[in-house]
Amino acid sequence: MLVEKDIARVSVGSFVVSIAKQTGKNTVKRGGWVRDLHAIEVLIERGVERVVIDTSKVLPTEVEKLEKTAPSGHEDTKLTPELKDESPVTAIPMSESFAEQAGKAKKLFKESKNIQRKLLDDIVCGRDVELEPVEKITSETTKAIFENPDALACVINIRQKDDYLLEHSTSVSILTTIFSRYLGFDEATTQEIAVGAFLHDAGKIKIADEVLNKPGRLTVEEFEIIKTHVNHSIDIISKIEGISDLSVQVAALHHEKLDGSGYPFALTDSQISIYGRIIAICDIFDALTAHRVYKDGIAQVKAFAILLSMAESGALDKKLVSQFIKCMGVYPVGSLVKLSSNQLAVVESRNSEDPIRPKVKAFYSVSQENFLESRDVDLSNSQQEHIEKGVRADDFDLDMNKILEFLILEG
Repeated sequence: MLVEKDIARVSVGSFVVSIAKQTGKNTVKRGGWVRDLHAIEVLIERGVERVVIDTSKVLPTEVEKLEKTAPSGHEDTKLTPELKDESPVTAIPMSESFAEQAGKAKKLFKESKNIQRKLLDDIVCGRDVELEPVEKITSETTKAIFENPDALACVINIRQKDDYLLEHSTSVSILTTIFSRYLGFDEATTQEIAVGAFLHDAGKIKIADEVLNKPGRLTVEEFEIIKTHVNHSIDIISKIEGISDLSVQVAALHHEKLDGSGYPFALTDSQISIYGRIIAICDIFDALTAHRVYKDGIAQVKAFAILLSMAESGALDKKLVSQFIKCMGVYPVGSLVKLSSNQLAVVESRNSEDPIRPKVKAFYSVSQENFLESRDVDLSNSQQEHIEKGVRADDFDLDMNKILEFLILEG
């Protein structure tokens, strides 16, 4: 039986017959089994939104048999849908080593957190919020990203559970900057978006900690309290001397949804500007992937699937979600991957012509559970190694901050 499914709901072991809906120009030369999560990642990255599945071929025992006899490389067209991608690609310039990028990123991230901390202290103490330090740090990040779009991508993975409020606003600001550049906004407009994103959650300081950081499900009353943080943010940001209307708009719209289910104004479709749509996507992505005191983050590919599902239901802008996933890449710079050699590696730079084969730096043996002398691997030129899946540092009891420190020192 042939069934059409959203890509976010396709499971490992399914047999893909054809593409039903997409934003790219992919074609399936021949059907194939979805062997693993990696195959789904490829489909998502290439803009595939819905596929046709042959449910009669979903036989777990047969899939297991095929997996055992399949070659280790990703060229196996019998087990993975073979796509022909005719969409144009853009080269990504690389002028710095990953160690240099990571060092700068950690420095800017630390400065950003200090500014966030001072900002929140000023709000609590009733002092005027100063715009100058916010503009200075967002100017630095915007300039760095316009020079190299991957320059600060790794900060998304440098997180501390206890600093979520400080880090979330900084990360969302960086994500909106990366995405805005990708969409073609000029540097000045991008920085105004970044300023609004940097300040968007300032109102959360007005919410009691027992509600804001409550583990488990919120009551209806508690969720209504949480929702007021946007109103507090608007009130705080609007009073900042010199703030632009665009920056205020970005902060005000970060929880609005196209289907009217958002808050605080329950706006719909045409009432939400592209700036509001951009920050909504970035805010949700970061909230899903970040660790918090009461909740662990999820893998980035799963977050992409949730964004696609929300777009399919009408809550988010479909085209922008697809562009965001392409902007970030299946394996974002700074993220961790497990190689077929049973080693962990950090993604150093993307490969726009072949997104599933980026340049990586291998540094850890999973079987021996120890750090190795790091080595650069260009997977586009490697016949022996490929990425098995994207992973998180804590999957292996590792700390991402220490990993980056190790690689920075080696670099």
